[in-house]
Amino acid sequence: MSPSFAPELVSAPPAEASVRTAVRVPLRFAEGFGTVADVHTFDGLVDGKEHLLLGLGDWRGALARSRAGGQAPLVRPHSECLTGDVFGSERCDCGPQLHEAVERISESGGFLLYLRQEGRGIGLYAKLDAYALQDAGLDTYEANLALGHGEDERDYTAAAQMLRAVGVDRIRLLSNNPDKAVQLQALGVTVAEKVRTGVHLSAANARYLTAKRDHTAHTLELPAA
Repeated sequence: MSPSFAPELVSAPPAEASVRTAVRVPLRFAEGFGTVADVHTFDGLVDGKEHLLLGLGDWRGALARSRAGGQAPLVRPHSECLTGDVFGSERCDCGPQLHEAVERISESGGFLLYLRQEGRGIGLYAKLDAYALQDAGLDTYEANLALGHGEDERDYTAAAQMLRAVGVDRIRLLSNNPDKAVQLQALGVTVAEKVRTGVHLSAANARYLTAKRDHTAHTLELPAA
């Protein structure tokens, strides 16, 4: 089945946003990795949500090299997942992807966008309702539709605004999701390269990852059943 995405793509860059606050925050993950992030907040984001941009590693150097015609900074738009990011749920791959992204971006210099789009944009409670439907046999996309939502309601307009506010207009996109590249390109952000994340497979998320691969063309290499 071909991918079906809810947001309507735009053909011009969004309105400008501006940096509200930038503050340095030391980070330490449970597995021991530590780094420092320059955490940015914004005024003027189109959806009014409290999204964050984390500058990691030598992000200023990465920006300078990109402007001089060199390699674009590595960027991951990461949608908030309370269950995976905070509580370590194995029903998805969000927590491991977040940790991987912070490590890889810290090494090369770039940005992690932490987007408040829980449950592919349907919200935390609705996501848990969808889990219950998945336990009854639906896949992750069918469950969203059964609840009256789109398969994926995420919109990356605010992400494009945040990148432009810190001077980023071309990126290496760290993601397995082709919709992120399509939306960001339409919003005026040049995706110079698509960089895959690792495959964080577990017994609990195998069906979930398979649905992402088969239904929305995520670039995931999964073992045969």
